[in-house]
Amino acid sequence: MAPNDGTNADQLLKQADLAMYGAKSDGRGTIRFFEPEMDATVKARRTLELDLRNAFANDEFELYYQPLINLERNEICSCEALLRWNHPKRGLISPDVFIPVAEETGLIVALGKWVLRTACAEAATWPDDITVAVNVSPVQFKEQTLVLTVISALAASGLPARRLGVEITEAVLMCDNETTLDTLHQLRDMGVRIAMDDFGIGYSSLSYLRSFPFDKIKIDRSFIRDISDVNDAGAIVQAVTSLAGKMNITTTAEGVETQAQLETIRALGCTEMQGYLFSPPLRAEDIARLLQSGGAEEVCRSSPSRRKRAMTP
Repeated sequence: MAPNDGTNADQLLKQADLAMYGAKSDGRGTIRFFEPEMDATVKARRTLELDLRNAFANDEFELYYQPLINLERNEICSCEALLRWNHPKRGLISPDVFIPVAEETGLIVALGKWVLRTACAEAATWPDDITVAVNVSPVQFKEQTLVLTVISALAASGLPARRLGVEITEAVLMCDNETTLDTLHQLRDMGVRIAMDDFGIGYSSLSYLRSFPFDKIKIDRSFIRDISDVNDAGAIVQAVTSLAGKMNITTTAEGVETQAQLETIRALGCTEMQGYLFSPPLRAEDIARLLQSGGAEEVCRSSPSRRKRAMTP
């Protein structure tokens, strides 16, 4: 509104556009007036997008790996690849900040290819019984080149398909159900394992178990966080593990941070755990040393001090 937000038509239209985008991001039937912060937000996003486009050329990306522990054998069975961006000025940028921008701009496709190739190449140097899990974005499924990307990454690295796992969220299945399911079946026929991530927080998680035979479901950390104090969280986890057991599906408890949580998920039937109780995400060279040392053989039975020593690179 003039004159506070502008004194000419071009300036007023620009500010009105920013207010409109602000209203759209908040959902339907919403009204927003222009605020100076909107302009700053847009400029910051544009800067982030430009930096993201330059990150490939500048070799600023890196993969960290967080171990998953098999609770029956008390051993590391897999590692999840987690993308990190080492910005030259801003330092380490959280994926929660740059992944949405990468998805909106389509950069996630090239980024996803890099992640798959790098994860497969690094996992090929690990012991033969350790698998690697890679998160895949809904945008990568829309491109319909994911199967070729996986084949290329496996061929270039020499990693057997059985040692690669693909993790998806419910958002992937909501995009184009038929095409997505066809892609998942192609990957599974190759030997790649398929996991549903953040299980339990979506609207239709259970129904998707009927439409696709997942190898693994990862129970969202929000249930694990409250599992020792809130009865309904424990009841939900128990129901999920019971159902998964009958369907021959592995269950991974995410975000395990205390011994009490570990004991509870074990009692409720979870087959795997992942979280800071054992190890935070580690650089490639550190996870390789951990895997070679065999330091996780008795992680769930050992004392906290021994667990800490086992984790130390």
